[in-house]
Amino acid sequence: MKKHFGLLSQYAIGVLFGWGLIISGMSNPQKVLGFLDITGLWDPSLMFVMLGAVLVGLGGFYVANTRSEAFFGGVLHIPTRRDITKPLIIGSLIFGAGWGIAGFCPGPVLVALGAGHLKAMVFVIAMLAGMELCERFFSKHKNKPTQV
Repeated sequence: MKKHFGLLSQYAIGVLFGWGLIISGMSNPQKVLGFLDITGLWDPSLMFVMLGAVLVGLGGFYVANTRSEAFFGGVLHIPTRRDITKPLIIGSLIFGAGWGIAGFCPGPVLVALGAGHLKAMVFVIAMLAGMELCERFFSKHKNKPTQV
């Protein structure tokens, strides 16, 4: 029963998150590109969305650090690495470039894909291809040091 409630609550949280992305405009690439265009017709409204997300995230990490088990059972895995590596920097740059070119990031693009946007489908295919290339590259180079 606890497992089913956990799955149901995860689904509900996902739906709530999706609605939040739609209402905030994060699933609209034009809105995101307007936010990123700081030298043109800049739209600062997404700054408040991001600020709210950061505050919720900080609260979530605070609660997670006080627990040893997930809310619906199971081990709670919290990353402990804090080092800045070459792959982290490269991945961040690629992520930022893709976000700036397309106006999508992984969560909102899935919402836009569900709404039937062709641009979202192209982005998701490119994202999945990039994830596969990354996995293949790093599986070959796992034992090599990547520290900056």
